[in-house]
Amino acid sequence: MSNLFRELLKKVGSGDHTGENLTRVEAATATKMMLLGEATPAQIGAFLIAHRIKRPTGEELAGMLDAYDELGPKLQAYACHRPVIVLGIPYDGRTRTAPISPLTALLLATSGQPVVMHGSDRMPTKYGLPLVDIWQGLGVDWTGLPLEKTQQVFEKTGIGFVYTPRHFPLTKSIWEYRDQLGKRPPFATMELIWCPYGGDAHIMTGFVHPPTETMFQEALAMRGVTEFTTVKGLEGSCDLPRDRTAIIGLGGVVTPIERLHLVPREYGFTTKNVPLGTTEELLADMQGVLQGKPSELMQTALWNGGFYLWRCGICSDVRSGIAKTEELLTSGAVAEKLQELIQVVKEVDRKLL
Repeated sequence: MSNLFRELLKKVGSGDHTGENLTRVEAATATKMMLLGEATPAQIGAFLIAHRIKRPTGEELAGMLDAYDELGPKLQAYACHRPVIVLGIPYDGRTRTAPISPLTALLLATSGQPVVMHGSDRMPTKYGLPLVDIWQGLGVDWTGLPLEKTQQVFEKTGIGFVYTPRHFPLTKSIWEYRDQLGKRPPFATMELIWCPYGGDAHIMTGFVHPPTETMFQEALAMRGVTEFTTVKGLEGSCDLPRDRTAIIGLGGVVTPIERLHLVPREYGFTTKNVPLGTTEELLADMQGVLQGKPSELMQTALWNGGFYLWRCGICSDVRSGIAKTEELLTSGAVAEKLQELIQVVKEVDRKLL
């Protein structure tokens, strides 16, 4: 048993009257001890559930991110005239609504905006559809590439994917606790704003509950992040909803967060999210979008593409972003980017043999 970890556990697990928040350094220490297996299983399980009940602070999230920076992988910076977009999406996937972020990433890369994504396989507590499965269905298998080969793909195509089971295997043991506890631990909140990229980045993250957005602001400010975007998106992702006003935070450490409300019907979209059916149905719909075919998923792609092209500075406003998205999809330019990505991944993978 670790006596040091025992003291950290006592701070977060002592209840409303005598419990205390961890400092940034203490949170980083606790995270490293759990990842490295220096705390016992009983201590780790107790810490994760106690910390969830207490709720993490922004300072604690900053410390957890410090530990991930020290122990985890990073794609290295490369020459680019704008910050790389890092999309923060829940690792336990989607179960109710159709995800669009892989198509958004392809659209942005087609427009010259590099994108980094990260994730794992099907994970607790939802065991929903993960990004890596969608990419595989589109013909892009990130799971077999070591980090240095993923770096090559990223530099050649503008899209990179940090696959944690291969690139950050220390996290695997933590997610086993997540399954046994049946609840998302604070790590699940932290991973939404984790940035596995070593250069200038713009973090775009989803959230569900308003207090989470406040924690994100505090943690990112402590870590000196100068650009970030928060989206009250579908199932905690940064996919914009169509069934309600999209609540968005445009923020940085210099000025207070700016609130943006985007109403779908004001841009000609029906207030209806696309439900998630089978994976095969989703992939067929995505291929239809890449071919420029009209569909409900195409409407979702236009809505999201319009916002993200504007937010990245590629288009002057959301309406022109929507028009640009439609042009790039119907012309086949985004489909060509996917084929380029497939080819580059295969070429890099062959060099591993």
